[in-house]
Amino acid sequence: MDYKLLQGKLRNNILKMHYGANSGHIGCSLSCIDIMTAILKFKAEGDTFILSKGHAATALYTILHETGAIPVEDLSTFYKNATTLPAHPAPLKYAAIPFATGSLGHGLPLAAGIAKAAKLKKEDKLSFVLMSDGETNEGTSWEAGHFAVSNKLDNLIAFIDRNGLQGFGNTQDILGDTAAPKLWEAMGFEVVEADGHDIGKLLEAWQALATRKNGKPKMIVARTVKGKGIRYMEDRMEWHYLPMTEAQYAEAQLDLQVNYGI
Repeated sequence: MDYKLLQGKLRNNILKMHYGANSGHIGCSLSCIDIMTAILKFKAEGDTFILSKGHAATALYTILHETGAIPVEDLSTFYKNATTLPAHPAPLKYAAIPFATGSLGHGLPLAAGIAKAAKLKKEDKLSFVLMSDGETNEGTSWEAGHFAVSNKLDNLIAFIDRNGLQGFGNTQDILGDTAAPKLWEAMGFEVVEADGHDIGKLLEAWQALATRKNGKPKMIVARTVKGKGIRYMEDRMEWHYLPMTEAQYAEAQLDLQVNYGI
């Protein structure tokens, strides 16, 4: 299946929300929207998804709108007074957003707890979580990883958005590459790598892992590009923070036409 038009449509909605709100955190949403699409469009109804890198909230809101979980009229309220779609996801309004996230390092513990609960209740449900590579610096991520291994949570499927950039620079230069597959393998995860912008390959990877009931929690390390699809944003740390000017928004629209045909 060719997902190019869908990828362009989702990116267009992300840009529209950020431009309308004059807000940042654009690059991180463009980095991980394809990963979220591979999960949220195809997971079973009873499965749970946690966006641990909550600063990529517009990617979450966009794909949840695509799946019917968020109405279109709500998207225009993003980051505005009285919104139900704040800059970081908030719980209680939408069933598909069960927890508030944004303070990094909490998503994997939450997802591991959900996976453990499903095991205790003997439910055949998957627990998904998407983390940033910078977030793997957090001690809580490692603590939860060890918990998942020791409890044999093979119904936990974690993704790392490995774009190589975090808030203060290149991930490698901050605390080293704590998203390296070999580190998670050494802990006891079953790990695969994938192109984080190939929805078909991502879907194929997690569905294959989900069938392997071998007592090992699963990890997909997704190679991505921050700002993917917009040339002036790609692999640039400043697009972790900056809002777009009118001219930049227009240029981004042209890039979507060229790269995704929308």
